[in-house]
Amino acid sequence: MDSPFGLLAELTYRCPLSCAYCSNPINMASYTDELSTDEWRRTLAEAAELGVLQAHLSGGEPLLRRDLVEIVDQAAGLGLYTNLVTSAIGFSRRTAERLREAGLDHVQVSIQADAPVLSDRIAGIPSFQRKIDAMRLVKELGWPLTVNVVLHRRNIDRIADVLRLAEEVGADRVELANTQYYGWAWKNRDALLPSREQLAQAEAVVREARERLSMDVLYVIPDYYSKYPKPCMGGWASRQLTVAPNGEVLPCPAAQSLPLPKASIREQELAEIWTDSPVMNAFRGTDWMPDPCRSCDRQELDFGGCRCQAFQLTGDASRTDPVCHLSGDHEVVAAAVAAAQQPVSLQLTPRPHRPQQA
Repeated sequence: MDSPFGLLAELTYRCPLSCAYCSNPINMASYTDELSTDEWRRTLAEAAELGVLQAHLSGGEPLLRRDLVEIVDQAAGLGLYTNLVTSAIGFSRRTAERLREAGLDHVQVSIQADAPVLSDRIAGIPSFQRKIDAMRLVKELGWPLTVNVVLHRRNIDRIADVLRLAEEVGADRVELANTQYYGWAWKNRDALLPSREQLAQAEAVVREARERLSMDVLYVIPDYYSKYPKPCMGGWASRQLTVAPNGEVLPCPAAQSLPLPKASIREQELAEIWTDSPVMNAFRGTDWMPDPCRSCDRQELDFGGCRCQAFQLTGDASRTDPVCHLSGDHEVVAAAVAAAQQPVSLQLTPRPHRPQQA
């Protein structure tokens, strides 16, 4: 068992946007008692001692934390590489300059589409121009910039234009990541899952862009269209860990949905949780695997797939991820994919706004 190298610090689940594909928990009431500044300082110190090298500061919208600069300063002082994952709402010049002085290393800005009207409609508020202004400010202040776009049925046809926009703002990297169906995205899956035709067109655009562009282009297809499942987080509690806004420690951002014992940074040290807690050991390694995973030569490539997805689709987190074509539950995924080939007129259920300051 190796030490984790990445920490996803979910500073808050509050967010000014209401994206219908949001994968954050639906039960927001469980996460209103957020860690204090001192608790995050201690968490980051214990993470660095454990061996963590990267701190990804996310949410929700991390800029809603009034102490974000202090948190970045602590992480940078510990020698952690810091990455701000933001919608850019609230990313003013003054805030940006303070974050740069604190030692922030990288900024990832999300955008919903290349066209202002569509982007604002998906985000739920007028935000497109503020995102563009923030991207230009990131480059002006000398940071590396990643542009992130969550793809789904409503925007995947615009990948070429999204890439053009990323090129115009000087992005160093662009992430084209198809929706992961947890949280609010699960509620909206039938209206968001793209068709095979859409995916084929998108993949052709991405291939051409990778040959033409100097920036790094990451493209993640929907799990539902894969022959084999993704190696979730590089293996359960193997490389990365997540700390939720209320201090809950998890092997991945979606694991709060699983019926497993809770572990909290408020009650235990991070090293103890990583090594000994039931939540971290529940699916660590390969001994827990049932067939067909147990006898499969891919067991250490995809680790049985996503435990959260297995639970979401079957009610049993220990089953083979139904995305896998060898899974006995694969028909539930096949049925969703078949439905996605038909025209969809379903209305989306937006995530509620949670914009309050801490």
